[in-house]
Amino acid sequence: MAIATINPSTGETLKTFQPLSDQQIEEKLQRSVEAAQRNRERSFAERSKRMNKAADLLDQRQKDLGALITTEMGKPIKAAIAEVNKCALVCRYYAEHAQQFLSDESVKTEAEMTFIRYEPIGAVLAVMPWNFPFWQVFRFAAPALMAGNVGLLKHASNVPQCAIAIETVFRDAGFSDGEFQTLLITSEQVQKVVNDDRVKAATLTGSEPAGASVGSTAAKRIKKSVLELGGSDPFVVMPSANLEDAVNTAVKARIVNNGQSCIAAKRFIVHEKIGDEFERRFVAAMKALKVGDPMDESTEIGPLAMPQIINDIDEQVQRSIAVGAKLLTGGKRIGALGNFYAPTVLSNVPHNAPAACEETFGPVASLFRVRDADEAIAVANETKFGLGASVWTRDRDEASRFIDRIETGQVFVNAMVASDPRVPFGGVKHSGFGRELGVYGIREFVNIKTVWIAKMDGEGASRYSATE
Repeated sequence: MAIATINPSTGETLKTFQPLSDQQIEEKLQRSVEAAQRNRERSFAERSKRMNKAADLLDQRQKDLGALITTEMGKPIKAAIAEVNKCALVCRYYAEHAQQFLSDESVKTEAEMTFIRYEPIGAVLAVMPWNFPFWQVFRFAAPALMAGNVGLLKHASNVPQCAIAIETVFRDAGFSDGEFQTLLITSEQVQKVVNDDRVKAATLTGSEPAGASVGSTAAKRIKKSVLELGGSDPFVVMPSANLEDAVNTAVKARIVNNGQSCIAAKRFIVHEKIGDEFERRFVAAMKALKVGDPMDESTEIGPLAMPQIINDIDEQVQRSIAVGAKLLTGGKRIGALGNFYAPTVLSNVPHNAPAACEETFGPVASLFRVRDADEAIAVANETKFGLGASVWTRDRDEASRFIDRIETGQVFVNAMVASDPRVPFGGVKHSGFGRELGVYGIREFVNIKTVWIAKMDGEGASRYSATE
């Protein structure tokens, strides 16, 4: 795929870029080694100052950066600006909490002193997707840089200007040359970078094939990796739920980011007692959504990011209908220009239909009816994915059963699944492994070093424990 900005509303190619040469990659990798040594020697206070400055710049540039996001991948402009604001939030969160998360931890043993120390490991390669072109990067970069590491970004080929803009934010915030670098390279060049000994770890958010490729290459080189892959999140609604809140949130949860989100709700599992009413309200709300120009602040759904995505989603819908799913609304492209797809609802979806067993990356919802909580849990778990789940019930015992038995990285009760800097984010099964965000996210790419000090003459062992 060419490295280019192609407006998804019109199909017009706005700007193209040449991939880096081998020599240019070599120069950037060597620069990262030198930068890693500088950053690991900085105090948390110095890193924090720069990270807070990055947050300030994001706030100041939010409109321009939001417009860039919308231009490159089609997200409605209000959502794009909100994404930039969220990036500022994660920068400030780790600027404030990194020292607390990575301070030495004392452990009581028979030794004079035993403690755990968290040390940076060096350059980390981030292979990032186009759907949240700023947020996915900053939720990696903020903790990685605050831990004393340096970042190398291989962004998706359709958001090159976002990638360049992110590097500019860090550079303008005072991060030194090489501490965060964008690599405009092709997918074929990624393996070479992962294989390089100067790259100490890799993180990828994206498809299963991409995750398998980067993860297996890292494993062969004995390197740590974190993978956040696809999702087919269940949205379970039980009779005790506040139905109005559940329906309103269900629509938002399905169309977030034009339906192109790993944690967007995709399979709506509704108790048969309220099935008819939920379906009626949900379909009406999906039909009423405004599809159009993503630069228009009143638009609720913009174009899908690339022509291949609209081809894939339409094929999944048509194959699902062919095996027995019932089309309640949508199921077609909109307009002659751009990648617009009508908000779509399918019901009576067979469990072998693509809409049930594959990730649907677009505004397509599948409805399932169940007799009780046990069947709801079984349907929720009937997927190879395990990223997030939303459960709607006002019965606390019932909520506990769902929390305990749904196989997923996060369960939200009476709320939409979302990432938040304060809590870990990630999945199980084919949704990947490792965690981002929270205390666990910043500890993924550090050396967790055990220090054991036996009785010594002279000064006390406390001198070895640094907590600054």
